[in-house]
Amino acid sequence: MSALASPIPNDEAPGFPGVSFGLSADGMNVALVGDHAYAMVPASGGKHYLASGWRIRRPMPEWTRSDFYSHHGELADAAAFRAAVLERAEHARELRALGRREAHFPASTPWGPSQGATFYAEDVVFHSTAGHGGFHLSGARNARVHPTLRLAGGWYEEDAAWAFVAISFPHLFTTFERRCAERTVKDTWPDAWEAIFGTVLQPGESETKDRRAFEREHANDWIVVSAITSDREKGFVEVVATPGGRRGAGTEERRFLVPSQEYEVGRFGFVIDVDRHPVYCGPSSFVGWQRGNAS
Repeated sequence: MSALASPIPNDEAPGFPGVSFGLSADGMNVALVGDHAYAMVPASGGKHYLASGWRIRRPMPEWTRSDFYSHHGELADAAAFRAAVLERAEHARELRALGRREAHFPASTPWGPSQGATFYAEDVVFHSTAGHGGFHLSGARNARVHPTLRLAGGWYEEDAAWAFVAISFPHLFTTFERRCAERTVKDTWPDAWEAIFGTVLQPGESETKDRRAFEREHANDWIVVSAITSDREKGFVEVVATPGGRRGAGTEERRFLVPSQEYEVGRFGFVIDVDRHPVYCGPSSFVGWQRGNAS
């Protein structure tokens, strides 16, 4: 049983759908929101993540890890699990109030024939296809999307560009969806966000801006591009690094040895400390290593 898996107070939230919390047969914090089941699943290194299941027809104390499949990101603790579950319950309530309409009709999309459509409004339609999906906006509706986000033809795919639609027409989306859209645009298109809202995103508010800052700061440092546990030098990771983590023909490469307990890749890569991590010229654990080349 996880050390964090202590029962969460089962003060069920009123309304539709109801929310209840409990413990599974294998000691996980779990919750039920309508037909959606959620679990705080333990992972390596003492971490946990949010997983979901659907229509588990048994009491919570009989649920097990095998009932959950979808992965929804890391959780800091039981309080974060509770907050995530309540957020999804509120999302379900807001969805009901929005009254989106499902329909099936012949339509071609950039991702193939439509297999189903959801009307967010008469001229804001989400199409599902066999392999992908996304929004289609009418010409008039698309003209209302900010120029920095607007896509010709009014098609916005579901992986990321959907966020342009949610940012442009927030009243058609739930609080949870708007929050996800905001995160997507800030992380991926920070320049557009700053131009639209007249703000400057600070460190930690945009993955893209943080990556740019990292790359500027470490442009001339040795950044690991490949790593393997050394079978020649016990207790070390053998790494290949390049200046600024750059790749491609003509890029200088060097091998280093890093103590295994120190080698933990950060958000944007591991930076070699040349005063502590020695250049390594010995026999390599990389299969096919030749001077100046790692495979």
